[in-house]
Amino acid sequence: MDDAGLRALKQRAQHAWNAQDVDRVLACYTEDLVYRDPNTRGELQGSPAMRRYLVKLFDGWRMHWTLRDVYPFEGCGGCAVTWHASFQRPGGSRTVETDGMDLVLLRDGRIQRNEVHFDRSVLVPLL
Repeated sequence: MDDAGLRALKQRAQHAWNAQDVDRVLACYTEDLVYRDPNTRGELQGSPAMRRYLVKLFDGWRMHWTLRDVYPFEGCGGCAVTWHASFQRPGGSRTVETDGMDLVLLRDGRIQRNEVHFDRSVLVPLL
């Protein structure tokens, strides 16, 4: 994937996650995706598992992601991304913020593997 394609995918994915739109998020991923974050307690594999996770995640959290830096890998088969995010419970007034990073591997212009890394303990005040 070239730089323009990576920028376009980055923008689509960020907007989809911020809109908390399950279908738009899934459109950024391959059908055989592998996804992991501190909340998944292991890897999610495939679109059906990711869909179930996103429905539950978006129902329980209001999140906003701001990408800071994108570090493309040689040949642009993926990238490392640093980000800042805010988290809030629906109907809640308290917000927590944190920074983190993702490892993103690409195939055919979509995300095939996404590993999210951040300190989940920042969410404790909202639980």
